[in-house]
Amino acid sequence: MKFYNLIIKYRLQIALALVVVGGVTNYASGFWPAFPAYFIALLLLFGYFFFGPLRLIQEHMEAGNMEAAEKVLDSVKFPGLLYKPIRSVYYTLKGNLAMMKKDFDKAEKNMKKGLDLGMPMKEAEGASLLQMGMLSMQKNDIRQAESYIRQAIRKGLPDKENQAAAFLQLCSIMMTKREFRAAKEFFRKAKALKPTNPDIVGQIKEIERYISRIPG
Repeated sequence: MKFYNLIIKYRLQIALALVVVGGVTNYASGFWPAFPAYFIALLLLFGYFFFGPLRLIQEHMEAGNMEAAEKVLDSVKFPGLLYKPIRSVYYTLKGNLAMMKKDFDKAEKNMKKGLDLGMPMKEAEGASLLQMGMLSMQKNDIRQAESYIRQAIRKGLPDKENQAAAFLQLCSIMMTKREFRAAKEFFRKAKALKPTNPDIVGQIKEIERYISRIPG
Protein backbone atom coordinates (compact mmCIF):
# COMPACT_ATOMS: atom_id res chain seq x y z
CA MET A 1 0.00 0.00 0.00
CA LYS A 2 2.81 2.42 0.90
CA PHE A 3 4.59 1.62 -2.36
CA TYR A 4 1.39 2.30 -4.32
CA ASN A 5 0.90 5.58 -2.46
CA LEU A 6 4.46 6.59 -3.33
CA ILE A 7 3.75 5.94 -7.00
CA ILE A 8 0.60 8.08 -6.79
CA LYS A 9 2.49 10.85 -5.00
CA TYR A 10 5.37 10.98 -7.49
CA ARG A 11 3.77 9.67 -10.68
CA LEU A 12 4.15 12.99 -12.51
CA GLN A 13 7.89 13.01 -11.82
CA ILE A 14 8.15 9.30 -12.71
CA ALA A 15 6.23 9.90 -15.95
CA LEU A 16 8.51 12.77 -16.95
CA ALA A 17 11.58 10.66 -16.16
CA LEU A 18 10.20 7.84 -18.31
CA VAL A 19 9.59 10.26 -21.18
CA VAL A 20 13.25 11.26 -20.98
CA VAL A 21 14.32 7.59 -20.87
CA GLY A 22 12.02 6.85 -23.81
CA GLY A 23 13.44 9.79 -25.77
CA VAL A 24 17.03 8.67 -25.24
CA THR A 25 16.14 5.07 -26.14
CA ASN A 26 14.20 6.24 -29.18
CA TYR A 27 17.19 8.25 -30.39
CA ALA A 28 19.64 5.40 -29.80
CA SER A 29 17.62 2.33 -30.81
CA GLY A 30 14.35 3.41 -32.44
CA PHE A 31 10.71 3.78 -31.43
CA TRP A 32 9.74 0.22 -30.46
CA PRO A 33 12.44 -0.32 -27.81
CA ALA A 34 11.31 3.04 -26.33
CA PHE A 35 7.62 2.17 -26.52
CA PRO A 36 7.29 0.55 -23.01
CA ALA A 37 8.68 3.69 -21.36
CA TYR A 38 6.36 5.92 -23.40
CA PHE A 39 3.35 3.70 -22.64
CA ILE A 40 3.93 3.57 -18.87
CA ALA A 41 4.51 7.34 -18.84
CA LEU A 42 1.21 7.83 -20.67
CA LEU A 43 -0.64 5.67 -18.13
CA LEU A 44 0.89 7.60 -15.24
CA LEU A 45 0.00 10.96 -16.79
CA PHE A 46 -3.54 9.74 -17.45
CA GLY A 47 -3.89 8.73 -13.81
CA TYR A 48 -2.39 12.00 -12.62
CA PHE A 49 -4.90 14.18 -14.46
CA PHE A 50 -7.95 11.86 -14.56
CA PHE A 51 -7.90 10.33 -11.06
CA GLY A 52 -5.72 12.78 -9.13
CA PRO A 53 -4.06 12.09 -5.76
CA LEU A 54 -7.26 11.82 -3.70
CA ARG A 55 -6.36 8.32 -2.51
CA LEU A 56 -3.56 9.90 -0.47
CA ILE A 57 -6.03 11.97 1.52
CA GLN A 58 -7.56 8.96 3.30
CA GLU A 59 -4.54 8.26 5.52
CA HIS A 60 -4.25 11.95 6.44
CA MET A 61 -7.96 12.20 7.30
CA GLU A 62 -7.79 9.04 9.42
CA ALA A 63 -4.77 10.45 11.26
CA GLY A 64 -6.56 13.78 11.75
CA ASN A 65 -3.85 15.62 9.80
CA MET A 66 -6.07 18.16 8.06
CA GLU A 67 -3.13 20.33 7.01
CA ALA A 68 -1.58 17.44 5.05
CA ALA A 69 -4.98 16.58 3.54
CA GLU A 70 -5.40 20.18 2.40
CA LYS A 71 -1.96 20.13 0.79
CA VAL A 72 -2.94 17.06 -1.23
CA LEU A 73 -6.11 18.80 -2.42
CA ASP A 74 -4.18 21.95 -3.29
CA SER A 75 -1.79 19.86 -5.39
CA VAL A 76 -4.63 19.27 -7.89
CA LYS A 77 -3.97 22.01 -10.44
CA PHE A 78 -6.61 21.04 -13.00
CA PRO A 79 -9.71 19.75 -11.13
CA GLY A 80 -11.79 20.13 -14.28
CA LEU A 81 -9.88 17.19 -15.80
CA LEU A 82 -10.74 14.80 -12.97
CA TYR A 83 -13.17 11.95 -13.62
CA LYS A 84 -16.63 13.32 -12.71
CA PRO A 85 -17.32 11.24 -9.55
CA ILE A 86 -13.79 11.95 -8.29
CA ARG A 87 -14.24 15.66 -9.08
CA SER A 88 -17.41 15.59 -6.97
CA VAL A 89 -15.49 14.06 -4.05
CA TYR A 90 -12.71 16.62 -4.55
CA TYR A 91 -15.08 19.59 -4.16
CA THR A 92 -16.89 17.93 -1.25
CA LEU A 93 -13.61 17.45 0.61
CA LYS A 94 -12.64 21.05 -0.15
CA GLY A 95 -15.98 22.09 1.34
CA ASN A 96 -15.48 19.93 4.44
CA LEU A 97 -12.04 21.39 5.11
CA ALA A 98 -13.34 24.95 4.60
CA MET A 99 -16.17 24.21 7.02
CA MET A 100 -13.69 23.01 9.66
CA LYS A 101 -11.90 26.35 9.27
CA LYS A 102 -15.27 28.13 9.57
CA ASP A 103 -14.92 29.62 6.09
CA PHE A 104 -18.62 29.11 5.42
CA ASP A 105 -18.79 30.94 2.07
CA LYS A 106 -15.98 28.83 0.61
CA ALA A 107 -17.48 25.68 2.15
CA GLU A 108 -20.89 26.36 0.59
CA LYS A 109 -19.39 27.14 -2.81
CA ASN A 110 -17.43 23.87 -2.94
CA MET A 111 -20.17 21.71 -1.43
CA LYS A 112 -22.61 22.99 -4.09
CA LYS A 113 -20.13 22.12 -6.83
CA GLY A 114 -19.85 18.60 -5.45
CA LEU A 115 -23.62 18.15 -5.26
CA ASP A 116 -24.17 19.56 -8.75
CA LEU A 117 -21.73 17.01 -10.15
CA GLY A 118 -23.59 14.15 -8.44
CA MET A 119 -22.26 12.09 -5.56
CA PRO A 120 -21.06 8.51 -6.19
CA MET A 121 -23.23 7.15 -3.32
CA LYS A 122 -26.65 8.24 -2.06
CA GLU A 123 -25.41 8.21 1.56
CA ALA A 124 -22.58 10.57 0.58
CA GLU A 125 -25.10 12.86 -1.10
CA GLY A 126 -27.24 12.80 2.03
CA ALA A 127 -24.26 13.71 4.21
CA SER A 128 -23.37 16.60 1.88
CA LEU A 129 -26.95 17.88 1.93
CA LEU A 130 -26.92 17.73 5.74
CA GLN A 131 -23.75 19.81 5.81
CA MET A 132 -25.34 22.30 3.42
CA GLY A 133 -28.25 22.49 5.83
CA MET A 134 -25.90 23.21 8.71
CA LEU A 135 -24.19 25.90 6.64
CA SER A 136 -27.57 27.51 5.99
CA MET A 137 -28.27 27.40 9.75
CA GLN A 138 -24.99 29.26 10.34
CA LYS A 139 -26.23 31.93 7.92
CA ASN A 140 -29.68 32.00 9.61
CA ASP A 141 -31.36 30.90 6.39
CA ILE A 142 -33.88 28.66 8.17
CA ARG A 143 -36.03 27.93 5.14
CA GLN A 144 -33.09 26.75 3.03
CA ALA A 145 -31.66 24.79 5.97
CA GLU A 146 -34.92 22.88 6.42
CA SER A 147 -35.06 22.09 2.70
CA TYR A 148 -31.51 20.72 2.64
CA ILE A 149 -31.92 18.63 5.79
CA ARG A 150 -35.21 17.08 4.66
CA GLN A 151 -33.55 16.21 1.35
CA ALA A 152 -30.64 14.67 3.28
CA ILE A 153 -33.00 12.40 5.23
CA ARG A 154 -34.79 11.34 2.04
CA LYS A 155 -31.52 10.53 0.28
CA GLY A 156 -30.28 8.55 3.25
CA LEU A 157 -27.52 9.22 5.78
CA PRO A 158 -24.53 6.94 6.40
CA ASP A 159 -24.97 6.26 10.14
CA LYS A 160 -27.09 6.92 13.20
CA GLU A 161 -24.88 9.83 14.27
CA ASN A 162 -25.66 11.75 11.07
CA GLN A 163 -29.33 10.78 11.29
CA ALA A 164 -29.54 12.02 14.88
CA ALA A 165 -27.80 15.26 13.90
CA ALA A 166 -30.33 15.79 11.11
CA PHE A 167 -33.31 15.22 13.44
CA LEU A 168 -31.85 17.57 16.05
CA GLN A 169 -31.39 20.28 13.44
CA LEU A 170 -35.00 19.87 12.36
CA CYS A 171 -36.06 19.96 16.02
CA SER A 172 -34.26 23.29 16.40
CA ILE A 173 -35.84 24.63 13.21
CA MET A 174 -39.33 23.59 14.33
CA MET A 175 -38.87 25.33 17.67
CA THR A 176 -37.77 28.47 15.83
CA LYS A 177 -40.97 28.23 13.77
CA ARG A 178 -42.95 27.55 16.98
CA GLU A 179 -44.13 24.21 15.59
CA PHE A 180 -43.63 22.54 18.95
CA ARG A 181 -45.36 19.23 18.27
CA ALA A 182 -43.10 18.63 15.26
CA ALA A 183 -40.08 19.72 17.32
CA LYS A 184 -40.87 17.10 19.97
CA GLU A 185 -41.31 14.39 17.36
CA PHE A 186 -37.93 15.12 15.75
CA PHE A 187 -36.32 15.18 19.20
CA ARG A 188 -37.86 11.79 20.01
CA LYS A 189 -36.48 10.35 16.75
CA ALA A 190 -33.00 11.71 17.49
CA LYS A 191 -32.96 10.32 21.02
CA ALA A 192 -34.29 6.91 19.89
CA LEU A 193 -31.20 6.47 17.69
CA LYS A 194 -29.04 6.47 20.86
CA PRO A 195 -26.09 8.33 19.29
CA THR A 196 -22.69 8.15 20.98
CA ASN A 197 -21.00 11.21 19.48
CA PRO A 198 -20.23 13.50 22.48
CA ASP A 199 -21.41 16.67 20.70
CA ILE A 200 -24.74 15.12 19.70
CA VAL A 201 -25.22 13.57 23.16
CA GLY A 202 -24.57 17.01 24.65
CA GLN A 203 -27.16 18.59 22.36
CA ILE A 204 -29.75 15.98 23.35
CA LYS A 205 -29.12 16.61 27.06
CA GLU A 206 -29.35 20.37 26.53
CA ILE A 207 -32.65 20.19 24.62
CA GLU A 208 -34.09 17.64 27.06
CA ARG A 209 -33.86 20.19 29.88
CA TYR A 210 -36.63 22.34 28.46
CA ILE A 211 -38.43 20.55 25.61
CA SER A 212 -40.87 18.83 27.96
CA ARG A 213 -41.98 22.23 29.24
CA ILE A 214 -42.91 23.69 25.86
CA PRO A 215 -46.51 23.34 24.64
CA GLY A 216 -47.57 20.90 21.94
